[in-house]
Amino acid sequence: MKKIGVVLMVLSFVLPIQVHAGNFGKGDASGTPGQWYEGLSPSYVDPAKSPVVFIHGLNSSSHTWWEDNDMYQMAYENGFETAFVDLYPTNNMWDNGRLLAEKLEEIYNHFGENLIIIGHSKGGIDTQSALVHYGTDSFVDRVITLSSPHQGSELANLAYSSWAGWLADIIGGKNDATYSLQTGYMDYFRQQTDPHNSIPIYTLAGTNWGTFGSSLYWGGLYLSSYGANDGAVTVKSSALPYSTELQVGKWNHSEIRTGRSTFSYFSDYLYETTEDFQAKNVSAFKTEDYLSADTYLRGGHYKGKTIETFSVEENAEEITINWISDQKDSTFTLTDPEGDKWSSFDTKPDETIVFEGSFHHTLTVDRPSAGKWKLEAYSPEEHYLLTVQFDSLLNGAFNLEIGRDLEVSFSKKPPVQAMDRKNVKSVINLEYYKNGKQKSRKVKWDDLDGTSSQKLANLGEGVYNLTIDLEGKTPRNEKFNRTIVTSVYVDGSGRVIK
Repeated sequence: MKKIGVVLMVLSFVLPIQVHAGNFGKGDASGTPGQWYEGLSPSYVDPAKSPVVFIHGLNSSSHTWWEDNDMYQMAYENGFETAFVDLYPTNNMWDNGRLLAEKLEEIYNHFGENLIIIGHSKGGIDTQSALVHYGTDSFVDRVITLSSPHQGSELANLAYSSWAGWLADIIGGKNDATYSLQTGYMDYFRQQTDPHNSIPIYTLAGTNWGTFGSSLYWGGLYLSSYGANDGAVTVKSSALPYSTELQVGKWNHSEIRTGRSTFSYFSDYLYETTEDFQAKNVSAFKTEDYLSADTYLRGGHYKGKTIETFSVEENAEEITINWISDQKDSTFTLTDPEGDKWSSFDTKPDETIVFEGSFHHTLTVDRPSAGKWKLEAYSPEEHYLLTVQFDSLLNGAFNLEIGRDLEVSFSKKPPVQAMDRKNVKSVINLEYYKNGKQKSRKVKWDDLDGTSSQKLANLGEGVYNLTIDLEGKTPRNEKFNRTIVTSVYVDGSGRVIK
């Protein structure tokens, strides 16, 4: 354990007092797993105020709480004792839960009283793992999570999909942490964890995506078909049936961890005397259990130049093209069915964590023409993932459902004009990992109307990542393309956990 050196500086009568971390983590640029830091003790510690332990998220470290963040400063100025733990940045909740359990016992013995934990993003999941599965619940009074993907992350699903998996692998997005955050795996974790939870949990969630063209904006757009979100985690995923939702605010996934954004919403719950109560808002769970189709995906590798095409159906309100790649300086030409061209793509580095290290090249077109579109990309060499987001009535025409016996089907919920499902074909790509080895299966489904469902192969217990590509024609004979990505966990009996 390191003691933080802190210097208080009064800059002027206009500026507030600022707390600067002296050797607070100095020399540990990315954090040292298992290290923890004690914040400076306030001049007076109210006995009613519990020590607060802050836990970072995926690809992060304890520094996230004080570097470009006033969370530590606000906790100190409000008279709270604090501690900050470094966990493994890319390990799963089991590894981090085990490590955190050791540190929580040390911190509990140091302060001599029960703790309150603040977890950002995956830090909330690591915390629950430590409490439930590694026996440290007696050291903690309550947990507050800031946009933690308790139900999993659809961006993690995307990282392991057949179109994006290789790109995520190249930029380092595939790791034990991302794998465990797939929605299917989190269904399994919830089954193992929820019946044994005994600690009150309070949640906060965000609904802001950041500025247009930013990766969190793209993340928000991609996740929008799953509900309100903060560019990385949906509001639905941030909650638990037995948690209490303290606030859903206009924060993105980065802002929600800052003191100026959220400290005031949970500060009343940092006292020993605060009375805990049952969840008062579980509305996030009153949603239909199906996946709609509003995205088209393609990916690959090329040198010099490549061309991707996609179809836009009639009456689409808007399309957003996002080219995610390992190159910053790629150039593009987008051509519509009439021959009109666009080349001004907005380029931003990734902030979604899952695709960190990549760049997003984004363009939005209002009221796009129906027909075949062509996107030409130029780079000396590039690995890429193309995503096209559609704002269209067609999005609700194909709602994916996965039965407990690994049967895939589409519920018949057509848009305004009836869809002839005989003109629709599908290809299902299944990715399955066991002991680090990948197995792939492909199922062709030539007539959605002629065959009501498709039974997938049982490859054993584990996560099944599904990429479902759809193509067909609308009632007006216009072609369309869609891709749906999801994951499920299959138990030892061959049944899908839900």
